[in-house]
Amino acid sequence: MTARPAVLPDHTAVRTALWRALHLRADPPPHVIEDEIGLRLADPGDDWRSRPDMDERETRPVRASIAARARFVEDLVAEQAARGVDQYVLLGAGLDTFAQRRPEIAAGLRVFEADRPGPQEWKRRRLTDLGYGVPDWLRLVPVDFEGDWWGRLLAAGLDPGRPAVVACTGVTMYLTRDAVEASFRQVATLAPGSVLATTFLRPAEDVEPALRPFHQAAERGARAAGTPFLSYFTPPQILDLIRGTGFRDARHIPAEELTRRYFTARPDGLRPSRAEELVLATT
Repeated sequence: MTARPAVLPDHTAVRTALWRALHLRADPPPHVIEDEIGLRLADPGDDWRSRPDMDERETRPVRASIAARARFVEDLVAEQAARGVDQYVLLGAGLDTFAQRRPEIAAGLRVFEADRPGPQEWKRRRLTDLGYGVPDWLRLVPVDFEGDWWGRLLAAGLDPGRPAVVACTGVTMYLTRDAVEASFRQVATLAPGSVLATTFLRPAEDVEPALRPFHQAAERGARAAGTPFLSYFTPPQILDLIRGTGFRDARHIPAEELTRRYFTARPDGLRPSRAEELVLATT
């Protein structure tokens, strides 16, 4: 009998969850987001903070960006839920823990977490093992983002005739430009009033000089892991692409805006990087 291949989490999803936890462990309050459930899901071992990619000094801007984008999206979901939007879609959900940390909001929504089948199966098992389970309002949807991921979401209960919040963070760099464009074009068919929050990766020459070596190291690591970065955008390029796919409006959310929102008056000077930034688009 052939052994069944081991199902493992996505390494980038684990790293992102650990950076969120590192923000809570290494940075003084006030914390932009408090998330250690992702750390419990990842279960990286007691020595996780000694990993090279968890260096407290070198990763400060990166973990600030990770914390800020998660907080921005969760603030957006809370705001839209208060307006009556009741569908929330996470494309490339990874080890996102909004459903577990914010059940007072999430339980009033239908939450769709779309991700690759293997990591999705692994996450389902971990949620069960840790006692969180998968409630009826949380749909874990296995998809291929280069295939018919939209059909899988519709089959899972997504109603395109009602507004939704769609989050696509830490995903576009792993897709071809054609796949990014096709994905945005599909999301743009959602009912008027829907909102897309997506991140995009700037090319190395468009990143702060001090962070370029870290950016290039991440590039090499992604390639070695078999998940190379495929798409880079400058802010004008990503805005042009999104506006060309049918969204009514789109605006760039630069690192400076996240700094004003979440990092003002910090004595430690913690600030997000501009290496990966956000765009907010509406249908």
